[in-house]
Amino acid sequence: MATNYKVLGQLRPGANTLADLYTVPSSTECVVSTIAVCNQTAVNASYSIAIAPDGATANDAHFIIRGGAVPQADSIGVTLGIAMNAADKIRVNTSTLGVSFSAFGSEIS
Repeated sequence: MATNYKVLGQLRPGANTLADLYTVPSSTECVVSTIAVCNQTAVNASYSIAIAPDGATANDAHFIIRGGAVPQADSIGVTLGIAMNAADKIRVNTSTLGVSFSAFGSEIS
């Protein structure tokens, strides 16, 4: 089994839109070490992060953070060590345009 440490996904989603940040490829497992949330605006923003098993339709049970806050012109890091299987998805949402998300971790195949 090979382990690849990498940037899993980067996204600057539209406001109030739950968007896919990363999908685990087929025949692969993944450990997400950190998700960075960067607010590039001059106003405070809220954000949410959800993990959808097997790419399931959005469900309130999937949220690991809902309505978190990131201050204006600042970043936060969320370090959890999330284990994911093939087809699982990380989905993100923000209240404001100008907030970006980056996921870092390792893929095992």
